Order: sequence, then C-alpha cells, then structure tokens
Amino acid sequence: MPKVVNESSGLTYRAARGTFLTHNDGGGQPTLYEVDRYGKLLDSIVVTGATNIDWEDLTQQDSTVLFVGDFGNNQNKRRDLTIYRIALKPTLRVRPMPFRFADQKAFPPPRSQRNFDMEAMVWFQDSLHLFSKNWSLRKRYVHQYKLPDRPGSAGAGSNALEPQDSIYSRAMVTGAALSPDARTLALLTYGKILLFSVQGNQLNLRHPKHCIRLPKGQTEAITFVSETDIVVTNERGKLYLISKK
Repeated sequence: MPKVVNESSGLTYRAARGTFLTHNDGGGQPTLYEVDRYGKLLDSIVVTGATNIDWEDLTQQDSTVLFVGDFGNNQNKRRDLTIYRIALKPTLRVRPMPFRFADQKAFPPPRSQRNFDMEAMVWFQDSLHLFSKNWSLRKRYVHQYKLPDRPGSAGAGSNALEPQDSIYSRAMVTGAALSPDARTLALLTYGKILLFSVQGNQLNLRHPKHCIRLPKGQTEAITFVSETDIVVTNERGKLYLISKK
C-alpha cells in the first residue's frame, strides 16, 4: 500500500473499476484512497465536511453511494458516534448520520460490559448492519445492530439502535463484508474470517458455515471481489488475497 495509507482500517471493492477504496484509522485525514490490486495509489478523495475521529469501516450501497463509520470506541465512552453517507456523483455530498446504542447506560460502562466499540459494518437491503468488537473479559458476544441507510428515514428516535442478534465469539471483530451475491457475510477478526450464510433475505448471525484461519497480524479491513475471493488489509500496509475453495 502507498505510504499515505499508513493504517488501513476500511476497505471496499469497486467492481466496475477493478480497484479498492480504503481509509486510515482514527486521527488520519478524512480522505478515501483508491488503490489497485498491487497497492498503487490511483486517487485521493477528500471527504469535505467530515472529521476522522476514529474511522473504522467502509461499505457501499452501489458505485455512487458509500458509508464510512466514525464509530471506533475503544474506551466505550464516546457520545458522538457517526456514520457518514457519501454520495460521489454527480458531485460529492456528505451527510452525517449520528446514532447511539439504546442499551448503553454508562459512558464508559464497567469493564465487564464494554461491548460498544464498532469496527465492522455492511450495507444490506436499505439498512446498515454494525457488529461490535467486544472488549469485556467475560461476556464474549458479538452484537449486531441495524439502522436505516438514510438520515431520518425512520422518524424521530431512529438513531437509538437496539441489538438485533448476537453470537458468542472469543475473537474481536475488526471488519465485515458481504459477498456480491449477498449470500455470505464475512466477519474479520485477528487471525480468522468467520463466514455466515444469509438466508431468506435476513442478515443475521444464526447460520455460521465456515472459518478461515489467517497468519497472525492485525488485520483490520475486508472486502469480497467475487463469491470465492476475499481481500484483507492490515495496519502494516499489506494487502492479501484469500481464495476459498
């Protein structure tokens, strides 16, 4: 990856162009970087009107609408969680979508309840799905939350997110991706990719089907390039192609 992408934290594939969009982790510039499969920098898109407090993941609705999650929350004490809806065409337009977790009562909560850090998000059927990175030492569950993909589309109070599903996992989730045919959900962790089947147009964690083990490394971002090929990046600036049989 180019030196300007020194801490890749989100990734999505632009199929029509055969390229990837990525961004840096918290404290980086509010910029999207387009790279090819060899990591060569092709373009930089400054997201005017956005701030990178702790950008953690990137997903796309289609070739013209993207979402960036400014919801990194290691200490579980942030009250300014936001997802930026970015329309690329005909001109760049950015709309913030602030939200909160309805089940979070303390900022921060006790250490045994710190499950409000997010690093993973996918778009599916007019909604965004978020998956928690669990910092607690005992209740090791990944929680799934859901919100509409347009600001205010669900009316007043729609920014208070209720948990939709959960699954026990000792691994911390650092990224998420949906296959092009929308039949497989991938959750990236440190050292593994957890694959779930999407059944009946319902995106949830009830149908685990496979686990792919990765070499050790702080892998932070993931995207599908086909139904069988997955690309991940780590915070050391490397890209990896994984082909599942």
